[in-house]
Amino acid sequence: MISYLQHISDRRIQDIARKVHDGERINPDEGLLLFNEAGLPLLSALARTVRERLNDNLVFFNRNFHIEPTNICVNNCLFCSYRKNPSDPESWQYRIEEILGIVKQFDNLPVTEVHITGGVHPERDISFYCDLLKAIKKHRPELHIKAFSAVELDYMFRKSELTAEKGLTILKECGLDSIPGGGAEIFDTGIRNKICPGKTSAERWLEIHSKAHQAGIQSNATMLYGHIEDYSHRIVHMEMLRQLQDRTGGFNAFIPLKFKRLNNPMSGIPETSTLEDMKNYAVSRIYLNNFRHIKAYWPMLGRDQTRMSLSFGTDDLDGTIENTTKIYSMAGAEEKNPALDPQELISLIKKEGFTPAERDSCYNILRKY
Repeated sequence: MISYLQHISDRRIQDIARKVHDGERINPDEGLLLFNEAGLPLLSALARTVRERLNDNLVFFNRNFHIEPTNICVNNCLFCSYRKNPSDPESWQYRIEEILGIVKQFDNLPVTEVHITGGVHPERDISFYCDLLKAIKKHRPELHIKAFSAVELDYMFRKSELTAEKGLTILKECGLDSIPGGGAEIFDTGIRNKICPGKTSAERWLEIHSKAHQAGIQSNATMLYGHIEDYSHRIVHMEMLRQLQDRTGGFNAFIPLKFKRLNNPMSGIPETSTLEDMKNYAVSRIYLNNFRHIKAYWPMLGRDQTRMSLSFGTDDLDGTIENTTKIYSMAGAEEKNPALDPQELISLIKKEGFTPAERDSCYNILRKY
């Protein structure tokens, strides 16, 4: 790290590098400067410094599967390739019995988590989701249920005329263990009004996650990048997350999500390059110094870019997935049928020189390989 300082000609970048090396927090202007001026070799070195400080040489994964109860949605986000109207022949809306049937398919596998998220169904209120949670917990009590983005929660709470606090309390009592980070998109109001008009606001998204943390429900956070936003919007987004994390400490991981252009109204926008993706991971790792984990969502990236991301600050690869998600594959993701068995994940991690660590949903280490 010190050797890099000797070769930085820009004094501003040199000062930022020293701060990162010394474990100090960088400010928004410095984060923006890294995006605009720092080279990839330096960003990689700085990001690895932060990730090694927080996680040593470990790279995490878990054994999980996804359930997407419906692709019918009240929202009409321009970047979405997943949403359908109820009348569309490609739409689906699983009943509780059908969802439980999916859970039962994994009865003989050592999965530890089910991830449930999908469209915001116009007719389903909190009672449906409570019955779903209770049915899953009755069948497999030890299975961690990570479910419902803040956008889904916002709609079900409003439809059921509940405050966020009350709604989260009810869901937790029924079996909700944690919530995913989806629906954050980009927090800038102007950008949000263009790409997902009428969707849950940034303020409401942050409020729901804050209330969840206060209720003892951990969560993740995401950022959709590579569309019509610029670096300044990304920094503001991360700053808002960093401030909330300072207050609650309830976020487990930050997950940058790349805009994919297939089969959606924003298909005319070129996708970001691999190098741009790596820059985004690195700056995220450097900036979010109070987030323990930065996740590379491998079904979105593909295996080769996932390997590369480990050199730019990521330390978590999500999980085995078991070919149970369509949201990104419908938008043109690298992995069309996403599934990796644990040995494949372990091998991928070891080949990059890291130690694989199987975790539970709260990042308790179950086994190192």
